[in-house]
Amino acid sequence: MILSFVDCAKRGRPTGGPLDTIPPVIVRSVPENYTTQFTGDEIRIYFDEYIKLKDLSKNLLISPPMEIAPTITPISSSKLLKVKFNDTLKANTTYSINFGNSIEDNNESNTFTNYKYVFSTGTFIDSLKVKGKIKDAIDGKVKDAVSILLFEKTEDFSDSIIFKQKPNYVTTIPDSTNTFELTNIKEGNYLLIALQEENRNYTFQPKTDKIGFVNQDITLPTEETYNMSIFKEVPAFTLARPKQESQNRITFGYEGKADSLDINIISKTPEDYKTIITKQFKKDSLDYWYSPSFDRDSLIFSVRHNKEIDTMTIRIKELYKDSLKITQRNTSEITLKDSVVFDVTTPLLSLDQSKMMITDKDTIAVSFEAKISQKKNAAVLYFDKKEEQTYKVNINPEAFTDFFGNKNDSLQFNYRTKPLSDYGTINVMLQNLENRTAIVQVVNDKYEVVQEALIPANAEPKAFFEHLAPAKYLIRIVMDENKNGIWDTGNFLTRQYPEEVIYYPTQIELKANWSLEETFILE
Repeated sequence: MILSFVDCAKRGRPTGGPLDTIPPVIVRSVPENYTTQFTGDEIRIYFDEYIKLKDLSKNLLISPPMEIAPTITPISSSKLLKVKFNDTLKANTTYSINFGNSIEDNNESNTFTNYKYVFSTGTFIDSLKVKGKIKDAIDGKVKDAVSILLFEKTEDFSDSIIFKQKPNYVTTIPDSTNTFELTNIKEGNYLLIALQEENRNYTFQPKTDKIGFVNQDITLPTEETYNMSIFKEVPAFTLARPKQESQNRITFGYEGKADSLDINIISKTPEDYKTIITKQFKKDSLDYWYSPSFDRDSLIFSVRHNKEIDTMTIRIKELYKDSLKITQRNTSEITLKDSVVFDVTTPLLSLDQSKMMITDKDTIAVSFEAKISQKKNAAVLYFDKKEEQTYKVNINPEAFTDFFGNKNDSLQFNYRTKPLSDYGTINVMLQNLENRTAIVQVVNDKYEVVQEALIPANAEPKAFFEHLAPAKYLIRIVMDENKNGIWDTGNFLTRQYPEEVIYYPTQIELKANWSLEETFILE
């Protein structure tokens, strides 16, 4: 008897050994890292395995910056990383090329982190450094990458250099940290600034970039740590070309502050001609309203801002007329402190309070006062409210009259209040305010102001906030140095720092029916 045993083969894949977790290793560099008296136009760096470059444009940082970027390969994969200079290198200068996290091995994408190649066209490597911290002037955080720039203060230096010329040295803070260190710098005096740029070109564009600066020369060598707050400047005033929006409305858009803007018509107008100017809600635009309409191909205006006067012409077209429309700005749920605000689409000229009524849930009439807010172009109703109550606002026909004589139709709006136990309160006591004017603000997790209170100089340093919805809040103090009741930003050319903003060290969790007492110690 013959027995035959057959063992069937099983299909499978070879395991290939353990997963590669080791980043690429440099075998040699030509010339070697930290070379002096560099005279070539090319650097070659050899690795022990195939590499690729990932997000090189986001990671690469060359200091000092070059006007013409070098050519860096490989484009796909290679064991050779080559840097070909397309710009003339400066004499007696130390250069650093930081590849960030762009170098990876080709197979497993293991990153060779923060590799920096340094060389000098002179006889030695500059080794001085500048270090410091960055924060946003408003929220104290750094959300996006920030460039740290160092400009040497030579004989021909001027402040305007930051608008048109690249710095002598540069480094970048990623959005995950707020500390910086500039290295390989030579001895000298410098201007230190920080830029959060829309375009990474290392020049300050005031319309789009945030800036921070140190208001003193940086003299190297130094062991000092420099702190900078970045902020958005108020742009210089510019006036856009006016635009006809409707039959009797021309919009003048602008940038900057328009407090002293004066608009007057030069064209000949009818005897009964009248005008009114309103500001658009949350927009940098003024609406110039006029009546009556009259037959003209164009209108000419004189526009004065401070001492500057411009003459502007706008062609007039046949457009629709604006109609009076009334909408509520509040939601239907209001607190006991809220006023009821109505936005109007045309300038509001008068209110007839006798044609308005507020009643509660028992249909009992509620006493109120109605006023026109010229600044907001809105109608505001003030009345005492009670908790767990509903209110009906009836606006009868012809209660509102606008600039053109238009009147409203019948309107009705409903509002309600919640029980006070659904809200919480926060009482903030300040220490070490030292008779300075301050604005105490309660902000939400989006850094939006929920409530605020002004504490004048010499007043008792405390602020009480009520009717706060249960949530997590931050408390911050604005040091109102010019006593105008708002936070003021800074300006580089005038060397004006933004007003200081200080945050309470911990987030506050407020629950329904809670009353919190917080002591804010200013250092």
